[in-house]
Amino acid sequence: MKSALLHVSVPFVLCVVLATTSLFDGVQVELSYEHYAEQRVDYLPAFLAMPCNCLVNLAYIYMGLCWLLWHTSVKETERGQYMRQVFALMAVLYAPVQWTRLAVLRRAPAVLDQWFTLPIFAWVPVWLSFIERGPVKWRAWHAVALELLSVLSYGLALAHELGFEVALGCHVAFAVYKGVRMQWEHGDGRTRRYLLLAVLSCAGFVVLKLLDHWLAQYRLFQRFTGHFWSKVCDVLQFHFSFCFLSAMTEKTPGKTAAQRD
Repeated sequence: MKSALLHVSVPFVLCVVLATTSLFDGVQVELSYEHYAEQRVDYLPAFLAMPCNCLVNLAYIYMGLCWLLWHTSVKETERGQYMRQVFALMAVLYAPVQWTRLAVLRRAPAVLDQWFTLPIFAWVPVWLSFIERGPVKWRAWHAVALELLSVLSYGLALAHELGFEVALGCHVAFAVYKGVRMQWEHGDGRTRRYLLLAVLSCAGFVVLKLLDHWLAQYRLFQRFTGHFWSKVCDVLQFHFSFCFLSAMTEKTPGKTAAQRD
């Protein structure tokens, strides 16, 4: 737990510091409530100005804490536990970043909201690489290199107004590709169901966010808007990714061989 917390919190703080400088002044981010279909409630404090989109962040924290503290397995190795804890801490820390963005509508949290999405998606291939190689052959520097590349890829947002979307699309595609390949080689019916639900949740996360304002013409999506439901899908995407990755970790041949040794 201490290692996972250290390895997540140090880059987190460094990114926060960088985001408060002028480095990302050229990044295209939305800084108004008009960007969201949910109507602001003027008599509520800023941190609840859009109640649904704000409070949904509690679901990230609850889900992250569940996987961090309670979803353990007797078959889980120390490194497998580390993989789970890092991913869970990412979910827990991501929630206040999103919430702060809505509360203050300033550039730094808006940049961080985008930026942190990339290493979170990148952790899925990192975990899958650990499963493929097994605890004996897996090397920590592989994870460091991939996560560093992911963090640096946000530089595309400085190069073009759609740079973040391009970087995110590449991260999503790579994570899905690695997951499908792992399922093809080592999966079963249970892991296939988890992977399918994770991919469907990811699709919902993207599509519902893009259709936020269009869906608001329908009464069903005027308070609980497309953006709100996209965040629900994001939480489900996290959860089913945990289910898939945890189940695969228990099935990995490398781990079994290591335990026999």
